[in-house]
Amino acid sequence: MASIRDVAKKADVSATTVSRVLNDKGYVSEDTRKKVLKAMKDLNYTPNELARNLFHKKAGIVAVLVPDIAHPFFSEFVKYVEMELYEAGFKTMICNTIKEQNYELEYLDMLNRHIVDGIITGVHSLEIEEYLKINKPIVALDRYLGENIPVVGANHKRGGEMAAKKLIESGCKCVVQFQGSLAVETPSHDRHISFKRVMEDEHIHVYSYELEWNRFDESYFEKVVHQMFEKHPEIDGVFGTDLLAISYLKEAIKKGKRIPEDVKIVAYDGTYVTEIVTPTVTSIVQPIDQLARECVHLVSDLINGKVYKKKRVVLDVELREGETT
Repeated sequence: MASIRDVAKKADVSATTVSRVLNDKGYVSEDTRKKVLKAMKDLNYTPNELARNLFHKKAGIVAVLVPDIAHPFFSEFVKYVEMELYEAGFKTMICNTIKEQNYELEYLDMLNRHIVDGIITGVHSLEIEEYLKINKPIVALDRYLGENIPVVGANHKRGGEMAAKKLIESGCKCVVQFQGSLAVETPSHDRHISFKRVMEDEHIHVYSYELEWNRFDESYFEKVVHQMFEKHPEIDGVFGTDLLAISYLKEAIKKGKRIPEDVKIVAYDGTYVTEIVTPTVTSIVQPIDQLARECVHLVSDLINGKVYKKKRVVLDVELREGETT
């Protein structure tokens, strides 16, 4: 395998000149640059990217932390983030965290040790204090992690209002909303606050079911839905994230309920799963591609030394009509 010295010898220049060409740093005449590039091509020379990144104290890698890559929302988010990072000149390290193991802390340590240049985090398993110890490029998806860490999210308040109004328009009188654990502060709680407010303004009773922290497995959702049916068979309106909404849909059909005549359902996230089931699910759609783009834009700028005064980016949501309302 050819070395930088081999390239220098063939091009009849110094190794320092070859290094300048590789790093695009320092003056090199155009004729000399062409000679070096031709020598590299003739020798099939491949630069040691790792060594070059270490020299510049950059890894060229951004870590993306999600709780469960199999979850439709996080799966789509990671897909778009990886595409955007590639366009920005970064490689992606996908970190599928598990709550029983402190993977999140390990990836933060990697950031401290320059193994990755930045982190985009969508997980909620560590205490905020762990993030505040690190003065490095971090962008959060839907979680407050401190004054110096930008947050990207959707307009959840508006999303909750839209969901409530849709169920009201559809004639619902007794509804349930499934919300995430209140143990972790996150902007996504805003949708449940606004949902309940709109419903109660219309004197419609709302059951708010608080889910266990960091649970995304289908068996858990099925258990929750079964309990709700047992305790409150009178429910005629449902609001929850995609997978939970679909679990409720399946259970309702199994119990002989007509959709949407007997039970109306509005999902939140609006990932592909809401459109491949029958009936299709009316959804509040988060702009996952735009969320990814904003996260990458912010982390890239932070890596390159830009300081942001605006610490929160809020993107619009939209209602997509389905067959469940």
